[in-house]
Amino acid sequence: MSGPLHLVLGDQLDLGSAFFDEVQPDEPVLLLELHDEATFVTQHQHRLVLFFAAMRHFRDALRERGQRVEYAAVDDELNRGSFREELPRWLGKLRPEVVRVREPGDWRVREALEDACAERDVELEIVADDHFLCSTAAFGEWRAGRKAMILEHFQRHLRKRFDILMDDGEPAGGEWNFDARNRASFGKGGAPDYPSPPRHRADAITRDVIALVKERYGDHPGDAENFALPVTRDEALYDLRAFVADRLPTFGQHQDAMVTGRPFLSHSRLSTALNLQLLHPREVVEAAEAAYRSGDAPIASVEGFVRQVLGWREFVRGVYMTEMPEYAERNALRAEGSLPRSYWTGETEMACVRDAMAGVLEHAYAHHIQRLMVLGLYAMLLGVRPYEVHEWHLAMYADAIDWVSLPNVLGMSQYGDDGLVGTKPYAASGNYVSKMSDYCGQCRFRPKEALGDDACPLTTLYWDFLSRNRRKLAGIRRMQMQLKNLDRKSDADRRAIRERAKSLRESPP
Repeated sequence: MSGPLHLVLGDQLDLGSAFFDEVQPDEPVLLLELHDEATFVTQHQHRLVLFFAAMRHFRDALRERGQRVEYAAVDDELNRGSFREELPRWLGKLRPEVVRVREPGDWRVREALEDACAERDVELEIVADDHFLCSTAAFGEWRAGRKAMILEHFQRHLRKRFDILMDDGEPAGGEWNFDARNRASFGKGGAPDYPSPPRHRADAITRDVIALVKERYGDHPGDAENFALPVTRDEALYDLRAFVADRLPTFGQHQDAMVTGRPFLSHSRLSTALNLQLLHPREVVEAAEAAYRSGDAPIASVEGFVRQVLGWREFVRGVYMTEMPEYAERNALRAEGSLPRSYWTGETEMACVRDAMAGVLEHAYAHHIQRLMVLGLYAMLLGVRPYEVHEWHLAMYADAIDWVSLPNVLGMSQYGDDGLVGTKPYAASGNYVSKMSDYCGQCRFRPKEALGDDACPLTTLYWDFLSRNRRKLAGIRRMQMQLKNLDRKSDADRRAIRERAKSLRESPP
């Protein structure tokens, strides 16, 4: 053939993308299910069902529009299983002049596409991804000349640019940030019964994928049978409407709280649909703003949610696109440990880790505080190599794509990028978990204790983290109070903490 081949990646399932404005009905659009993409980390079965089922539904939606679509299923006997080998097979079969693809959100995939096209001497045209409100080029312009990239400055920039939650040039509600109102725990009364996110019944396509995943990847974490995530545009829109109506009004105040056996609370769980591009971030933030304008949701809830989508999500993508590939190698704290077995099994005496992992294993999900201040915190205090934590994210969370996971994990959660993303390490003792959850009341470990058999591992490891990283932390203004508290401990206590921390790393509870 002459002309282009249009390659669509599994996390670029946006029928409304301007990418398709350049696609003629008789020009082939290619989607590839690849064994290597399912196994480069041992991925949760829900994650595999999500990608394969969403891709197959997208294939059919394109065909219903009259588009020519070429498709390689993962169980096709001709499928060579990787971008580097399967894409050249299609290039030889179709003989295009050029391969068009939107910016890959995974640098590993980008390099594989470049190698595959170079092997066949076919031009690779990488097109800007219009799914994001802030393009790679626009982010580069925003950060140019800045001494530091501050999320708050960036999200204000985007709110002004797109007129989101603005009233005559001023922030709606009179403040830019309502985070101070959104840090409450539920207290002794416990959490109310919020409506759960919708569960979608699997249609024939999804049922076929569930059977395939169970057969080929049945030894992966999770259980494909209880998969219920949105895999079509219509299902994603339904989830958006349900969140705005049922949970956005109560999202703000307790968004940082944690409750045993309650993985969702008022959280949206829209990230899978957003990150596969079944939803566009502009329509999501506009739906949230409309709820505020109509009086159906308070400003603190809406601003907090919009900050996650318009601010943080766009921010970390910009960091990834402008800092890779060197960014992946950063390890500012020189952490070289490995994750405990509990991150795969959920088996641990620590109630906080046990409950967070129960949600991950069942739903391929944990909300942002469980990710940052339980699972992320524990890994950082243990001294786990940041990239291993990132690989675990890619394996276990259905919504994890390289562009969003790596800056969140390496930067925000593990402080591996030396403050490029986060202004300080998110280091805390078990007292934080006690304040923000009901976990400690049902745990044998005591959050206020750093020494002794019943001392909370997080508390012991917290003081050890401050001590062993003291030289690095001394240059961070926001860590000075924590270091002063460390100095109040006796030399004997610090030595005892160091020894107990060593035993915790060797034999995690």
